[in-house]
Amino acid sequence: MSRCETITVFNYTWNQVASAFWNRYPNPSSSHVLTEDTIVREVRNGKLYTRRILSKTNPVPKWGERFYEAKSVKIVEDSELDPKRKTLRTFTRNIGFKKIMSVDETVEYIEENGKTIAKRSAFITSQVFGFSRAIRAFGVERFKSNCNKTANGFNYILARMFPHHLKSLELNSHLSNHQHALTNSQSDHKPAKMERLKNATKSIYNFSKAQAMKLTQMFSVKN
Repeated sequence: MSRCETITVFNYTWNQVASAFWNRYPNPSSSHVLTEDTIVREVRNGKLYTRRILSKTNPVPKWGERFYEAKSVKIVEDSELDPKRKTLRTFTRNIGFKKIMSVDETVEYIEENGKTIAKRSAFITSQVFGFSRAIRAFGVERFKSNCNKTANGFNYILARMFPHHLKSLELNSHLSNHQHALTNSQSDHKPAKMERLKNATKSIYNFSKAQAMKLTQMFSVKN
């Protein structure tokens, strides 16, 4: 068995990501996803449970054609959405060709500091004697490639659904940087102001001391 893990950070709130999750296909990065069909959808104990069937292309290298020549593979996707805890968990697995290569994938979407973290892990197995390691290695590379496509496609849909979100983030970032620069500038001026205040106080003290000495001398001469 081979295990893969990736973490993706989306600069969107959990509510936005959860809304876009159901609309992420089609997108420019999802040409490998052919169809998607919702089989079951129901609410239990305040959670939304959904089962979908996806059909994806599954091209294989030349050496893999001896094992199967299918151009696509069916994927079952089960998901659990909890709006109170703000969690979205998915579990996907391929239906056919499980002896050749089985991929069990889980993804958890959680919110952290106004952003959404997607923690993805996959377990890849193969029962083909003598080729198990090569097939699992191929599965790992395919998993990494699909993760990049998924993230790019998801961000594309998020940007279309929430076009003003990133602009707002950029504006807030600009204002924050400006405020930080202003604070640093004021901080840089503090030492200079303190030095001028010390010099002024010292001058006043020296002047007062000189005047006091003059008055003392004058009083001594008169007496």
